[in-house]
Amino acid sequence: MTDFFPVMIAGFAAAVGFTPITRRLAFHFGVLDQPSARKVHQRPTPLLGGLAIYGALVLALVFFSPPFYLVEFGAILAGTTWLVLVGFVDDRQGMSPLVKMGGQLVAAAVLIAAGIHVRIFDSDILNVALTLFWIVGITNALNFQDNMDGLAAGITAIASLFFFAMAVREELSLVSSLAAALAGASVGFLLYNFNPATTFMGDMGSMVLGFLLAVLAIKLDFRVPDERQVITWMVPVVVLGLPIFDTTLVVFTRLREHRSPMQGGKDHTSHRLVSLGLSQRAAVLTLYAVSVALGLVGVALSTASIEGGLRIGAGVGLVAVAAFLFLERTYIRSKRAP
Repeated sequence: MTDFFPVMIAGFAAAVGFTPITRRLAFHFGVLDQPSARKVHQRPTPLLGGLAIYGALVLALVFFSPPFYLVEFGAILAGTTWLVLVGFVDDRQGMSPLVKMGGQLVAAAVLIAAGIHVRIFDSDILNVALTLFWIVGITNALNFQDNMDGLAAGITAIASLFFFAMAVREELSLVSSLAAALAGASVGFLLYNFNPATTFMGDMGSMVLGFLLAVLAIKLDFRVPDERQVITWMVPVVVLGLPIFDTTLVVFTRLREHRSPMQGGKDHTSHRLVSLGLSQRAAVLTLYAVSVALGLVGVALSTASIEGGLRIGAGVGLVAVAAFLFLERTYIRSKRAP
């Protein structure tokens, strides 16, 4: 485990150092997130924090990581770089959701070409289809989480630390390095992004975080008998349960209200917690706690028996359904209130 601490520390230190630079660049070039009715901030805020996260990741992995398989690393770096460019264009001048999703599919295709894909089914076509769905889905799920100060970066840091702990236990060098760098860079950026934030990551940051979390989930390979894989496939789903839950909740609400799922709004889990009386900071901290709890459940699942794992999975599913119904009911009531 100590082999990967330099990667984590380098990612943290680089993000701390790079973020003020990207703030100045954002002001200089006018890449600012302007306040609006669907946003919670009240003043124009720099929108190039994702560039600091990307630079910190690259520096930590290239100069401080132990050796790993270069073909896979090259594909991950290429896909990440491509999404930084797509995100920059979106942050700078806007981009239609379909075009942005096309860019995400290109990044996913680069991974698949390098052999990074799920291996659940006997059919390669099904495995590729599920990989595309997973990568695009998690990339957008983290993009959705960038709706309140510190939320996306904090969730990423927590999930990365749990992936890191399990990857070290399974002796997965690439996953351990990537998770360590991602956790360090996210925490370093969080120093500037936690409420009240002085900079935002923008789409170039949130898409990169989601993309890399999706990669970590795919590459987290547990050395278990085939019959236990019905349990271990649930581990990354549970660890990333909060962004998956929030995306499902928001898409359901927007479709029910005959709105586009890609249309922004104050209907995320974090916004609903604020409507229940929590401050923005308290809402984010609450969701951090949920992420930690889900990470602990994921670790428990990774070593559970088949029977025990099914019980844990069923319990998590019931809690998620109850939370979904409660948040949707309170949202509807708030809309009806005068």
